[in-house]
Amino acid sequence: MDTDEAYAACEQITWEQARNFAYGIRLLPPPKRRALATVYAFARRIDDIGDGDLPAADKAAALESSRVQVQALTEGESPDEGDPVLVALTDVGKRFAVPLAAFGELIDGCLADVSGASYKTFDDLLWYCRCVAGSIGRLSLGIYGASEPEKQAKMADDLGVALQLTNILRDVREDYRNGRVYLPAEDLAKFGLEFAPFGDPEPFPATIMQARFASLVEFEAARAREWYASGMRLLATIDRRSAACTGAMAGIYRRLLERIARQPGAVLQGRMSLPAGEKALVAAQALAGIDRWRNR
Repeated sequence: MDTDEAYAACEQITWEQARNFAYGIRLLPPPKRRALATVYAFARRIDDIGDGDLPAADKAAALESSRVQVQALTEGESPDEGDPVLVALTDVGKRFAVPLAAFGELIDGCLADVSGASYKTFDDLLWYCRCVAGSIGRLSLGIYGASEPEKQAKMADDLGVALQLTNILRDVREDYRNGRVYLPAEDLAKFGLEFAPFGDPEPFPATIMQARFASLVEFEAARAREWYASGMRLLATIDRRSAACTGAMAGIYRRLLERIARQPGAVLQGRMSLPAGEKALVAAQALAGIDRWRNR
């Protein structure tokens, strides 16, 4: 398989499966667009292993196999020519200063999921957020190009934390039904909340618990806004099209966060999302540079 075919396969994966990220990725010029779609495709592969139906031991083995593949690429080994994602990712590593080793952090986060990890404090959860989302921010920055790598990597990492906190609030019910709780135990205790035992139909069946959950969401949303404020400073430090890409992706999630904050009970009924038209509007505003100049 040649690299053009490999990139096309990665873009197909992204357009079909990156429900929110595709709006931003499409705003990049072709070389960066193909590269970021490839990063997404490999990240998606790792996520799918962690979220799949295999027994835990088999998931862990598959994740470690992915780690070995990344390590081989960083050492300059040739990929399996029949694997379009690895073929494209090898080319990305040659063309861009992408820290491919950051995929190892994503794998660490997925291994935590597989082991059924829970989080006592926000600092514990912060480690997880930086693994599964901050790592993607730093990988993306390698494609955008960094003039001040250390400073910008911190911003990209912070933005990843903001996006993951939004995901955690959006997916409370779905995660609970999959036997996962990400909200820190100290935060649950602060608001007098306790999840129902796994296997019950709803995470907080009692009305009083649902009212307390609304207070918790307000608290966590305020925390996420601080991470957005820190991470969105990245937009003013990168080129216009890269800023548009980041602004579109982050803008969609930021709007979703505000919708959750206004209707916290809705996340206990099902997964919330923005209409396609609203996502397209956010992408258009990002391309116009609105968020970039707001965050200078």
